[in-house]
Amino acid sequence: MSTASPSNRFRASPKEAPTEPFKRAVTSCLRAISRRPELEVTFAIERPGLSPGKARLPEPGRKMSRRDAAIVRGHADSIALKLACHDPKVHRKLMPGNPQARGVFDAVEQARVEAIGSRRMTGVARNLTAMLDDHFHRGKYDEITDRADAPLSDALAMMVRERLTGLPPPAAASRLVDLWRPFLEDKIGARLDQLSHFTEDQAKFGDLVHDLLSELDLGDDSRADTEKEENEDDNREGENDQSGTEGSPDSEAAQEMSADQAQDMTDDMPDGAMESAQASVSDTFDDGDLAEEEMPGEATRPNAGGANEPRGPEYHAFAPKFDEVIAAEDLCDHDELERLRSYLDKQLAHLQGIVARLANRLQRRLMAQQNRAWEFDLEEGILDPARLSRVVIDPYQPLSFKHEKEATFRDTVVTLLLDNSGSMRGRPITVAATCADILARTLERCGVKVEILGFTTRAWKGGQSREAWLAAGKPVTPGRLNDLRHIIYKAADAPWRRSRKNLGLMMREGLLKENIDGEALDWAHKRLLGRSEQRKILMMISDGAPVDDSTLSVNPGNYLERHLRWVIEEIETRSPVELIAIGIGHDVTRYYRRAVTIVDAEELGGAMTEQLAELFSETHEPPPGPARRPRKLHS
Repeated sequence: MSTASPSNRFRASPKEAPTEPFKRAVTSCLRAISRRPELEVTFAIERPGLSPGKARLPEPGRKMSRRDAAIVRGHADSIALKLACHDPKVHRKLMPGNPQARGVFDAVEQARVEAIGSRRMTGVARNLTAMLDDHFHRGKYDEITDRADAPLSDALAMMVRERLTGLPPPAAASRLVDLWRPFLEDKIGARLDQLSHFTEDQAKFGDLVHDLLSELDLGDDSRADTEKEENEDDNREGENDQSGTEGSPDSEAAQEMSADQAQDMTDDMPDGAMESAQASVSDTFDDGDLAEEEMPGEATRPNAGGANEPRGPEYHAFAPKFDEVIAAEDLCDHDELERLRSYLDKQLAHLQGIVARLANRLQRRLMAQQNRAWEFDLEEGILDPARLSRVVIDPYQPLSFKHEKEATFRDTVVTLLLDNSGSMRGRPITVAATCADILARTLERCGVKVEILGFTTRAWKGGQSREAWLAAGKPVTPGRLNDLRHIIYKAADAPWRRSRKNLGLMMREGLLKENIDGEALDWAHKRLLGRSEQRKILMMISDGAPVDDSTLSVNPGNYLERHLRWVIEEIETRSPVELIAIGIGHDVTRYYRRAVTIVDAEELGGAMTEQLAELFSETHEPPPGPARRPRKLHS
């Protein structure tokens, strides 16, 4: 990779942040490789993603190491090569119907796209390796010891990458691959060797991947049944494409464009941009077909016309650049997390048994639905052996058949959003952490994914946002005037055993500060919208109205509460997400349609399990409208 200093075009001016030249270089490179000069590129602390006409990359730190820069470049080149070398129509047509097979298919297609850049540009290969190593390290894949805990899709993708590029798996993924390698080499080793002949032919490559899936008993029979429907969809899309959006590459160009051509396009760029051009190709397939789908947070919200501003017409933040979304393990070291988790367990040793019994009751209820949801006495379906005795007694009796119902809790994700404000200190936060922990474990056993999030602020009395406001001369109505801290304790795709210790962070002295509920709810809601599950449930657990002294001292007294009500209304009336709220000693029923108020934190476990059981019940129906008032629970 070139280390030449950037030209004047990419040199920081005295008034701009030191990372701006780097951002401009990466942006130019992404547009050049993707051949999308009008592509809008933004940098944020959220997950990298792609939506029509927009790309989002990780926000680089102010003090970047060479590895940090390579990771950001890796994400940029991943998106660029996907736009240039991946045809979403072909991918959709070949997509298996089996969810597990679909995950493997996506991961292997991602490996193909990355291989195109890696084989042609050594800088791309280095940056991709750095990005992938960071991805697997953050996911703690290097700590896995059992193949049952090692995702097949990731292991197979790394083996495909190895076959196509000759590069070994990144260091953090080596253990993952080693666990699967003997099995996969024995079952599909010869077929893996064939993939390198079709790296730049997406359709033939996809057919070979389907053969791999069949050998792994992940084959999908739905393709033949849906081929006619897919062809009709493609015909309709073809008509739209003729008059469609600007800058969409045709499928032939998308498949045949090589990284050499991308390199030619960057020949005239300054050194700073060229340095970015030899970059990477990330894991953007984690978001599905991102070239056509939307970024997490912009997905599938109905009737969203004019709703691009997520905070309402009058709500804004004075200095959002000081906000952070951070994983719990990044806020303190591993040893401290272990110590805090042990402290949490000791504090609530007696309560764990009670909540565990409630959780087991919920599990039995869910598993009963899963195992016993059948329709009987049907004219066709699966033969019902329990009713064969009727035929033995009376041969003229017709045979009886049964059919399994679709359990309502399958393909579901639940987000638990916990208030981490100072008023939760002591008993409430320990109870909330333990209940979230046990419920996550319970739902995971039932096949329901769970995400645990927390929200607070980085400082009391405003932090850096207030300092910036004072330096600016105290402009009137500055809006939200504190630095948000949104914490990811457990991601939806992370197994409970690897996230368990993170909940101990809530016991850390000094963590719990102010609570700005509206923006936290909006953030959690956006994360849910980016998920692929059909059913999405968001449970808010709080002990009071939104309060931030710094914001309320220079804005109207109902500023935060008004915004919270606006966000709730948007979710309850326009979103597919099902929203529940539990208030600890605080009447949340005046904000939320579906809500429960409890007096004592000890009741939290019962309230959470009861609400989830009601939602998962087959006879449960959503509340009909605003007229319904939720009940309260009192001791």
